[in-house]
Amino acid sequence: MKLFYATDVHGSEVCWKKFISGGKFYEVDTLILGGDMTGKAIVPIIAQGNDKFKVTLLEQETILEGDEAVKEMAATIQNRGYYPYITDPDEVNEITNTPGRSDALFLEQVTETLERWIAYADDKLAGTGISCYVCPGNDDVFEVDDVIATSKTVMHAEGKVIELSEHHEMISCGWSNPTPWDTHREEPDEQLEARIEAIIAQAKNPENAVFNLHPPPYGSGLDEAPELTKDLRPTHAGRALVPVGSQAVLHVIEKYRPILGLHGHIHEGKGTRNLYFDHGLRLMQVAPWINQHIRTLTLLVENNPWILLVQREPVLHIGHFCRKEVRK
Repeated sequence: MKLFYATDVHGSEVCWKKFISGGKFYEVDTLILGGDMTGKAIVPIIAQGNDKFKVTLLEQETILEGDEAVKEMAATIQNRGYYPYITDPDEVNEITNTPGRSDALFLEQVTETLERWIAYADDKLAGTGISCYVCPGNDDVFEVDDVIATSKTVMHAEGKVIELSEHHEMISCGWSNPTPWDTHREEPDEQLEARIEAIIAQAKNPENAVFNLHPPPYGSGLDEAPELTKDLRPTHAGRALVPVGSQAVLHVIEKYRPILGLHGHIHEGKGTRNLYFDHGLRLMQVAPWINQHIRTLTLLVENNPWILLVQREPVLHIGHFCRKEVRK
């Protein structure tokens, strides 16, 4: 079996296209997107008159001249994971001063982008025989579920048990434990554990399943993020790291010992690291920034090789568990 896994693309056009196109290029059986599909902000491109536009991206202000320059900047913004929006000073003022207007515009940009992504996937995956599963993460608004449901090739995996092969299933949950940002799909660990257990209950054999759970387990080494002050500023210039993963995810992994776990959520993850819980579960985080951001692992599952391809862009990380030997 050959799997291609990516996570936390956060609105990046190039990440989505690499994920979808990677299926055919690497000749995989299954594509899996672990969560957080959508971006976090709109970047306005503001008309200044005389065919000039002003844009501020990553705190750098740029004056653009002509349609071609605007088109190139819009592509750059999309690849960065933001939503470009061409506007003028009057509309900016109207959006700023009208309650709810910015939220409505953001939702509009999210859904339009995702509709374009789904159309791209349907075009690329049609007739390939490649299965594609996506699971919205804690940062994703609930409206994305309806857009995913329109696809002919991309299947919504949230809360479901998916049959990957005759003997192996996948359970998926994109919800997370509480974050400082009060995101869309987060809840206390007690509720999250009940949610995950309800999904696992549908599986025939959880020990032979893939656990596609968005947050990493607490204290696993995959979940270290900068410690924050009350006003959400990193302490010690971001050098002080604390575990922020999910106790719920830790509990279900310790209980069921799945054959493979796939996790994202925490962007500050390290490269590759092996850890062992008391019961001997092998834990590895993969940060595949080599080979054009793709890394390949071979997992021996009941003496049968599984090929796991993982995609990492500069701000992303992927982790996985395995009870069997893992060979790089």
